[in-house]
Amino acid sequence: MKFRLIFVFLLCGLVLAHSPEPPAKAKTYKVAWSVYVGWMPWDYAGHSGILKKWADKYGINIELVRMDYIPSVEAYVAGQVDACVMTNMECLDMPAASGIDSTALIVGDYSNGNDAILTRDNIDIKGLKGKQISLVELSVSHYLLSRCLTMNGLKEKDVNLINTSDADIAPIFLSNSSQKVVVTWNPMVMQVEQAPGINKIFTSADIPGEVLDLMVVNTKTLQADPALGKALTGAWFEVLALISKRGPETDKALEFMASSAGCSAVEFKNQLKTTAMFWTPQAALDFTTSEEIRTKMEFVRQFCFDKGLLGEGSDSADIFGVSYPGGEVQGNKNKVRMRFDASFVKMAAEGSL
Repeated sequence: MKFRLIFVFLLCGLVLAHSPEPPAKAKTYKVAWSVYVGWMPWDYAGHSGILKKWADKYGINIELVRMDYIPSVEAYVAGQVDACVMTNMECLDMPAASGIDSTALIVGDYSNGNDAILTRDNIDIKGLKGKQISLVELSVSHYLLSRCLTMNGLKEKDVNLINTSDADIAPIFLSNSSQKVVVTWNPMVMQVEQAPGINKIFTSADIPGEVLDLMVVNTKTLQADPALGKALTGAWFEVLALISKRGPETDKALEFMASSAGCSAVEFKNQLKTTAMFWTPQAALDFTTSEEIRTKMEFVRQFCFDKGLLGEGSDSADIFGVSYPGGEVQGNKNKVRMRFDASFVKMAAEGSL
């Protein structure tokens, strides 16, 4: 009996020693997104199960959080979400200026007409001098106006800016014929230009590649768990491959995105026409590794510095660094706060995700 008990204890110990560890709980990452034509594929990735499929592949959970745009970037800065869609300008003037090291994981598109300066009474660019101009100050609209003025021999002091919230800008302009000039973005551009007597005199198509729409991930989070970057990149390009085709599944996806964005499918497709999407991983890779992106970013860096958006004590646009694939850094190499990382998109292009 004694030897039998010893044998049983030894057997139990052997079984326990070789029992598999209980599976670790999958890490959950929060990703904030906001309504904009170039970011609606994220909504469909979540709705369709494509994002979950890629998250499952890499053993993580990804929770999409729909938010208004500026609050979403603020949530990212506060560490309430791990990743967030935003423009290149906002990445500089909010996370980077706040000390957050961020990685531009995916350059999804650039605005190619979604942002515009619209006027009444046939006012042209030279006619902007002395005019009151309604816009959201220190936004991409402000950047667009600044670039328009500079490219046409004018200065910001030549015009009078009226800071207006994005929620009010289209209704106020349409209801008040005394307002002659407005700068805004889609879908407000489409609403305004449908009114009689309205002309678009300058758009983001005149500065291609400068207003970039990104998926930005906290660099520390991404380095600690590259699975997040792989899952997001894989899901993104699967959705883009779907909506760049023709057929019932594509129509279904586009109709969902349009409805979620609060517009018709026709309106959504028209907004896509003024959005230069990088439909394939190779197209995104080519742009992200090009000299062009560095040239365009220099305009954005200088604007952010000129407007005091790079944080207190900034004495130049080089207060912190922006790094690119290949190792080049604009600005302070010892304080890189924004990184264009092409490695995940390269994996997608090579089919190795």
